[in-house]
Amino acid sequence: MDDRTVLVLNGPNLNLLGEREPEVYGSATLADVEALCLAATERAGLTLDFRQSNSEGTLIDWVQEGRAGTAGIVINAAGYTHTSVALRDALSACRVPRVEVHISDISAREEFRHHSYLTDVCDHHVIGHGVAGYAEAIEWVAERRAGA
Repeated sequence: MDDRTVLVLNGPNLNLLGEREPEVYGSATLADVEALCLAATERAGLTLDFRQSNSEGTLIDWVQEGRAGTAGIVINAAGYTHTSVALRDALSACRVPRVEVHISDISAREEFRHHSYLTDVCDHHVIGHGVAGYAEAIEWVAERRAGA
């Protein structure tokens, strides 16, 4: 990875996009999201590193890997958003722009989803914009990079 790379991280169960609760998350698959992200990074003259894991430790390792020297990190931590202090701590150590993304509006869902451990350590948030929110997040990172 280098300073032109946007690291897009996806948490648990996002590998089931298109199958799991389509009434909440839509019909797009994770492969569709990756294609959308690739198009967004190419438009911005950046490169994409797109990953998904169901493992909290793996996500933390990836955040640490991208914490410096990348254009930024876009993260949809999924269920770990509401439970992982460790992931929050990894993001707080980053020296690159961090964007929290959620496909659904977490504030309009179950009560336990209303709190995000990531909000205060991310620089920007795109919540409830469907999968298009990923492209919005990448565009925001590209704008920060262009202004640097």
